[in-house]
Amino acid sequence: MSQSASILFIQLPANRQIICDEAWLEAERRGCWVGTDDCVVRENVCLVVLRVGRQLRESAERVQATAPRMTSMRPAETDGVVIRPG
Repeated sequence: MSQSASILFIQLPANRQIICDEAWLEAERRGCWVGTDDCVVRENVCLVVLRVGRQLRESAERVQATAPRMTSMRPAETDGVVIRPG
């Protein structure tokens, strides 16, 4: 996995939480259930991510820097998928 892909993977839980929070806030504003795919929710999520994106990325980079490196995987650890280096 490339460095940028792994950073995005680390950010997924925070992004999911932002989406859920914005859907909940919009539902509170409207007084009824609002889905996570609502256009207002999407726009608000984009605004939040633009506002805190640098902090999320820096936090993910710190997590990645302190995570143990996987140098190799035995075939038994890959559920039948053989990963060949390089």
